[in-house]
Amino acid sequence: MRVQAAVLRERNAPLRVEELELGEPGPGEVLVRVVGAGMCRTDFMPRHGELVPVPLVLGHEGAGVVEAVGPGVRRVHPGDHVVLSFDSCGGCARCRAGEPSYCDEFIFRNLSGLRLDGSTTLTDSAGARVNGRWFAQSSFATHTIATERSVVVVDDDLPLELMAPLGCGIQTGAGAVLVAMRVGVGDSIVIFGTGAVGLAAVMAARLAGARTIVAVDLHPKRRELALELGATHTVDGADPELASAVAGWTGGADFALDTTGIPAVSVTALGTLRARGVCGLVGTGGGDLVVPVPAMVTGRTLRYLMEGDADPQRLIPMLVDLWRLGRFPFDRLVRTYSLAAVNDAERDYESGETVKPVLLPDG
Repeated sequence: MRVQAAVLRERNAPLRVEELELGEPGPGEVLVRVVGAGMCRTDFMPRHGELVPVPLVLGHEGAGVVEAVGPGVRRVHPGDHVVLSFDSCGGCARCRAGEPSYCDEFIFRNLSGLRLDGSTTLTDSAGARVNGRWFAQSSFATHTIATERSVVVVDDDLPLELMAPLGCGIQTGAGAVLVAMRVGVGDSIVIFGTGAVGLAAVMAARLAGARTIVAVDLHPKRRELALELGATHTVDGADPELASAVAGWTGGADFALDTTGIPAVSVTALGTLRARGVCGLVGTGGGDLVVPVPAMVTGRTLRYLMEGDADPQRLIPMLVDLWRLGRFPFDRLVRTYSLAAVNDAERDYESGETVKPVLLPDG
């Protein structure tokens, strides 16, 4: 079928909305009409490295309606409303343990832009292949082919365009707090970076009953929003007194979360912890992280949290229920754009004007 999709053809060039040919869903795959697709920093990874070949259709926070299923699909049916998340094999030790974000095949399934057999789902008007498996979905398009394991069925009365960000950024921030670090009642946490991931972490920390929630960011409006969503304190990331301010509020935090991927920020986050505190990292791309030994001698833990340790089939329905109850208002982060305005969305995301752009293919 013919579809419209935003194609990255050159790493430093704007995305181009083109008409492409989308193949039929194969074994274990589903065809989804995309209603909304969130934009996340991970979508810009192919601009800065050779890991994923171009041309490539981006988008890994899709939501839509299933139109057809391939051979062997049992759990998903045409007409189902779904949120699209990351892919996993389902059979390795980590998948069997309920930790699909650490799947043995995670990198190839999500970051190669290809099926496991090396094929792709898209061709352009000249018949040339276009990589269309970014996080098993490439959802910056009117239609996409995803895998059965990567889609989460949701109720059909939900506004799907608002649900799209649950596929990655929102579940990463919430999962980091609720699943990976298990922040609890009375705990303290410092969250560095208040984009969608960081603000989801703020909301999750409030849900968990954290006593002190410190949000760190360079943008005053982001810090204001963090306070509205549950932070108890905020501090400018450029403030030279940041460490002493955090120490005054927490006496040394139980947890820290760095969403920026900037090594210097990660070291700062580690330094805000009390003895035996835990620092989680969820950002990438900032270069080598050099950790001073004195920062670790009090038994602090530093670890990367892939997708917030989340299992999308469990966490996304829980977050939807909390949203319905008004306890997890992630929709406040969303601003919608038409698919044709994809480059405007990227510009506003990079400038910090928009926390979570969501593309509407039919908008």
